Amino acid sequence: MTGSRWLAALEPAHACAGRVRWRYRVERGGALDARSLRRAAEALRGVREARVNAAVRSLALRYDPALTDVATLAAQLLALAPPGRAPAAGSAPEPALGNVLGTGAALLLGPALPLALRGPVATANAVPLLGEALEDFLRAGITSHVLEAVAVAISIGRGDHVAANTTSFLLALGEYLEHSIERRSDALLSQLLRPADTEVWVEREGRETRVDADAVQVGDTVIVATGAVMPVDGTVLGGEALVNEATMTGESVPVARRRGDHVLSGTLVEEGRLRVYAERVGRQAAAARIADFVAQSLETKGQTQLEAARLADRLVPMVLALAAGTWALSRDGRRVAAVLQADYSCALKLATPVAFKSAMAEAGRSGMLIKGARALERLAAADTFVFDKTGTLTTGRLLVTDTVALDPALTPADLLNLAASVEEHYFHPMALAVVEAAHRLPERQHFDHAEVEFIVAHGVASEIEGRRVVVGSRHFVEDDEGIAVAPHAARLEALEADGKTLLYIGWGGTLIGVLAMRDQLRPDAAATVARLRELGVRRVVMLTGDHPERARESAAALGLDDYRAGLMPEDKAAVLRELAASGAQIAFVGDGVNDGPALSGAHVGIAMHRGADVARLAADVVLLEDRIGHVAEAKALALATRELIDTNFRLTMGLNSTILGAAALGALSPVAASMLHNGSTIAILLRALAGAGLPRGRRQKG
Repeated sequence: MTGSRWLAALEPAHACAGRVRWRYRVERGGALDARSLRRAAEALRGVREARVNAAVRSLALRYDPALTDVATLAAQLLALAPPGRAPAAGSAPEPALGNVLGTGAALLLGPALPLALRGPVATANAVPLLGEALEDFLRAGITSHVLEAVAVAISIGRGDHVAANTTSFLLALGEYLEHSIERRSDALLSQLLRPADTEVWVEREGRETRVDADAVQVGDTVIVATGAVMPVDGTVLGGEALVNEATMTGESVPVARRRGDHVLSGTLVEEGRLRVYAERVGRQAAAARIADFVAQSLETKGQTQLEAARLADRLVPMVLALAAGTWALSRDGRRVAAVLQADYSCALKLATPVAFKSAMAEAGRSGMLIKGARALERLAAADTFVFDKTGTLTTGRLLVTDTVALDPALTPADLLNLAASVEEHYFHPMALAVVEAAHRLPERQHFDHAEVEFIVAHGVASEIEGRRVVVGSRHFVEDDEGIAVAPHAARLEALEADGKTLLYIGWGGTLIGVLAMRDQLRPDAAATVARLRELGVRRVVMLTGDHPERARESAAALGLDDYRAGLMPEDKAAVLRELAASGAQIAFVGDGVNDGPALSGAHVGIAMHRGADVARLAADVVLLEDRIGHVAEAKALALATRELIDTNFRLTMGLNSTILGAAALGALSPVAASMLHNGSTIAILLRALAGAGLPRGRRQKG
């Protein structure tokens, strides 16, 4: 690294008795290895556990208050020096890969070496494992890592170098697979969570100045123009703009914001320009506060101590006890040596994480990012799937559903063609829906018109056949243009009551028609629901802020079991708590920032491809392609992985129990026991590595 310190700064994020979390910054131009930082932090006096989340640059410690305090820990962490400069990408093989290659070479070449060299080679081969085990022993006493090292050391001491080299290789391979998938997940997360805007325009001393986003202060006047993400929470001082608030409200139609309106960070200005008084900035802004909530929730879910590893730790002393009992009863050193060749540890500890990591790699290749073994376990157990509607069950694109011509001289096709003729120069979602609907007409017609005038947050205006034509909101047509809408109020209110968004069209001072539109269901949404039922899901529920009537129609079209309409963001998490209280294992599928608490609160959270950054951070599963069918495929993958792990567990227990029993009875020599044990372990690992993908038929279709 370029600096002598590892961390440049620590910013407190949360603290309570015995627990603290910081956001960190690394030295400029430097790189940070999360695993090495965790080990260094756990080596500090009084630290019981450390967790590093590189995606959000979060470092959390659990410590003993009787031995240290937050200030001491912060000073010690800031003083840490890295073990060495991080290698440039592609400049050298990963250390974990080097271990795999080295231990593999020793395993293959060991039998061909002179007898005098086999012991030193096996010992050198085990040095990384033995060193890490010594660190674990000094820090936490007897752990599974220590037991693995003892098993290797016993094999070396007995002169069974093949067993020692095989165990070292299998452990190195498992660690390499784990690191590889973790690095892939970290890289994908870093890409997904990259902030949109790092610099912001503000008014200072009468001039517009570009500053770092972190430098914006409460009271600043922030300038937000077309295409920019709102960097603060605040009140509009001036200007007009269409703001896409889907990430905060779930509403797919951009809303007009003008003087006096409140705006939230994380929303997107699609058109226009606003001057915003900054009321909440940085970590206090809405998007950042939700991100902090999500990061804290993730910490409580992140610990994955598999039952297989704990069982392996309990079984190793039992194997040692069996060896001692065999010696006491038979005084046969050959039998004892054979018993010590076989144990449950390798297959139990490695097969399960290999299956999980292989499944995650397969998921990534299939368009799904699954963040850890716990996510797969919970996805397999989920019996209730809860979907947010906007952008999840729907496409997020508007569809014209009704063309209401109010002028007897115009047909619905005439009305749609006229509106499309002026809207085709505009890229608002409603304009795109109008043009798309017109293109589907068999009698497509273009109306010649004068230059189109864009009125920000209102609509468009032009002239056709010498008469002014306006297309836009009711406020624009009725209040700004003075066109009477009231005579048609009853008919229009019926459309609005049906949950539809209306676009008003005036020509020559008269309202000639209205286009009604709504967000459309994804074409594969119903098939996804049906597939989930085939996979054993008992209940499928939809949550939405939409009008109840629109929600009822969508639920019926998809064949859902239940729906909740008119919800605010905080209501979604409350619904999940209600469902969980009934004993349901919940998978929540959403995409917006307002879904972050719900994604974190569910047993497993799934974020859509086009979802907001914070939603992706909160989720346990992120879809990398915009296909809701991936939700069912992820469920199928989780179930297949669980079945694979269960089968491997039965094979491990059955085969090794048989080997141990035969060895204790003297039916197997030490060499035979070693070959059977290591051969069965490798076979189980290969099965875990190769068999944890999607069901074969589904994979062929993909």
